[in-house]
Amino acid sequence: MSSRDKTYSVAILGATGLVGRTMLQVLQERDFPVREIIPLASGRSRGQEIPFRGERYPADVPSAGVFGRADIALFSAGAGASREWAPVAAEAGAVVVDNSSAFRMDPEVPLVVPEVNADAVFGADGRPAKIIANPNCSTIQMVVVLKPLHEKYRIRRVVVSTYQSVTGKGKAGRDALEAELAGDMPETFAHVHQIAFNAVPHIDVFQENGYTKEEMKMVNETRKIMGDDTLSISPTTVRIPVYGGHGEALNIEFEEEFDLDEVRSLLAGAPGVSVQDDPSENLYPMPLSSYEKDEVFAGRIRRDFWHPRTLNMWIVADNLRKGAATNAVQIAETLIDRL
Repeated sequence: MSSRDKTYSVAILGATGLVGRTMLQVLQERDFPVREIIPLASGRSRGQEIPFRGERYPADVPSAGVFGRADIALFSAGAGASREWAPVAAEAGAVVVDNSSAFRMDPEVPLVVPEVNADAVFGADGRPAKIIANPNCSTIQMVVVLKPLHEKYRIRRVVVSTYQSVTGKGKAGRDALEAELAGDMPETFAHVHQIAFNAVPHIDVFQENGYTKEEMKMVNETRKIMGDDTLSISPTTVRIPVYGGHGEALNIEFEEEFDLDEVRSLLAGAPGVSVQDDPSENLYPMPLSSYEKDEVFAGRIRRDFWHPRTLNMWIVADNLRKGAATNAVQIAETLIDRL
């Protein structure tokens, strides 16, 4: 029997949030073989009806008993909830795919982007890890395009500036922009400063080294996923007033010389990448064109004037999908394809 002929009980912790709802949407769109869907949320959302495949399911609260019914548990309820409930769910028999930062840098927990390191889902004994971490949204889209280039030319250094949508902060981030656009200015801004008509170079908290936690995630997670601690990543992360889709400007220095046509060919043939690169037709990736799509879009591919082995590129991906929900579902698909 094929793994796709089997069916699975899937729990979604954080089912009432933006990412949780997107996980449900992606499971449905990709025809994941769900036998039972178990939406889970906090106590204040208990009983809220969650739609899935034409039916509506009341949200429950997490418990060992509930997780005991699940084969796979997709988590998107924040690091605190993950630290509390992921070990419980794993002990109850579910494989946990966690979208929070709780376990990403745990050396015992694989950090997975299926197009890059799908095999990390499984241990040396061939069994899947009990907890698998989903990387940060800005990291995911970057490593998808870095992977084929690193294999061919060996990356020495990446300078990356991000242009991240307000939905990277969830529903609260989206609601804050809508309120500000309507003229409702709060005493405390959800994005530290006003986000409407603005750009805020401050995502997550600042560290002692002057970088934000978001920026350090891109450094540390990229090295772990790519399996190369020699990679130099220099990030600046910025929040901008768009509803969905993260953009990233990449400056990539290679050890080897490269050919631009070969770069475009490598990216066009890479899993999960779509090349949109025709400036004569004003064709390049934009947040709007990435909306509700699962690819990472690459364009503005050009050589750095001043460094002959350095490439400039612009990439965009839907942060709620490939940056979170779709990547988690792809991890689950990797699991069932090998079970």
